[in-house]
Amino acid sequence: MLKQLTNKYNVAGPRYTSYPTVPYWNQDTFSLKNWKSSLVQSFQASNSTEGLSLYIHLPFCESLCTFCGCNKRITKQHSVEPDYINAVLKEWRLYLELFDEKPVIKEIHLGGGTPTFFSPEHLTYLIKGILKHAEVAEHYEFSFEGHPNNTTREHLQALYNVGFRRVSYGVQDYNETVQKAIHRIQPFEHVKRATELAREVGYTSVGHDIIFGLPFQTLDHVKETILKTQALLPDRLAFYSYAHVPWIKGNGQRGFNDEDLPSAELKREQYQLGKQLLTNIGYHEIGMDHFALPTDTLYASMINGKLHRNFMGYTSSKTQAMIGLGVSSISDSWYGFAQNEKSLEAYYQLLKENSIPVYRGHILNTEDLIIRKHILNLMCQFETSWADDTLYFEELPQALSRLAEMERDGLIEIKKSSIVVTSKGKPFVRNVCMAFDVLLQRKQPDTQLFSMTV
Repeated sequence: MLKQLTNKYNVAGPRYTSYPTVPYWNQDTFSLKNWKSSLVQSFQASNSTEGLSLYIHLPFCESLCTFCGCNKRITKQHSVEPDYINAVLKEWRLYLELFDEKPVIKEIHLGGGTPTFFSPEHLTYLIKGILKHAEVAEHYEFSFEGHPNNTTREHLQALYNVGFRRVSYGVQDYNETVQKAIHRIQPFEHVKRATELAREVGYTSVGHDIIFGLPFQTLDHVKETILKTQALLPDRLAFYSYAHVPWIKGNGQRGFNDEDLPSAELKREQYQLGKQLLTNIGYHEIGMDHFALPTDTLYASMINGKLHRNFMGYTSSKTQAMIGLGVSSISDSWYGFAQNEKSLEAYYQLLKENSIPVYRGHILNTEDLIIRKHILNLMCQFETSWADDTLYFEELPQALSRLAEMERDGLIEIKKSSIVVTSKGKPFVRNVCMAFDVLLQRKQPDTQLFSMTV
């Protein structure tokens, strides 16, 4: 039965870190002026209650990992650090000019690239520069992505000293053959050292990222990785499917042949095995592809109905406004999205011209906002409702019609004014969301834009 469902529903589809998804952003109604207005509207409504989230993209890496789909610049020249840090701080100052009061920072997340490419001194300078003209929320959460091979005690201590209490490490898989294929060689001992260092310094949440569906990866590899993970017991885990999109990411994902990748059936078996092992250890499934111990804030937010999803993934609290700083970062005002220039040179040039370095975006209309809410509900709570008339949209009957077969397959339950994703259906939640995605349904892409749902 699992094999049949996997074959049936394994189609290309979005991961829904946003709605509308990036390929369906309407450039005709977007402008930098409109983006600024939407952000000011959101800031004025939420700064004093929710605060603001910041995502800061630090793009440099010393070597290329061939599984990675992130925006990165490969270099061993650390002389690039100060210019980039100063550029990010200038971008932040341009945003501050829009606000009529000090922003209250609720969340900061450093992503990449490799944030720990930067020296502890430069990271300290960056965060102090951000906080110099802001206040910190009472219940804040600062986090960063660390590379197990180069995250030092000095990195951890420096960021701890400016408020960071959560770190996540990219593990992917412990098998040497898989690591060679994805060009990410990091022995278990390196991950163990980095995890234990974080706890010694005082970090209260340490996360690991594990990927299934990697080249040459077998069921035994997944089992071995999770059993080794058990020895370290990270507070939370991302256990997600490798997104093979070389037509988007170029040569970065061509370090192996397509036939080296596991089949869709094997990928689903890897997920089921991993989920079972993680459950046996004591982890709880959080939304899609995430797991947490009962002591972690991500679990508490799920139980309390406060789990949120945005371009940073799942977060334990929601802020209406999120500003992305740095090359390629995406910002979200709730009413609009804006993405920065992807080219480092273009990013620097716009900042030199004293312009916020946005190059594309989308302003959400009423329909977008309604469907966005439904998709967020499905991704975070595995259910959604239109009992409130404000959450009804014109094409809802067609969306429910598209879901009829999924109901027959036992993946969802359709009620009078709501739907619930069943346990059996949770691995297919992206497919459920696609039925609500009216933009995708109105205009199916001519070429493959998304990774496969399985």
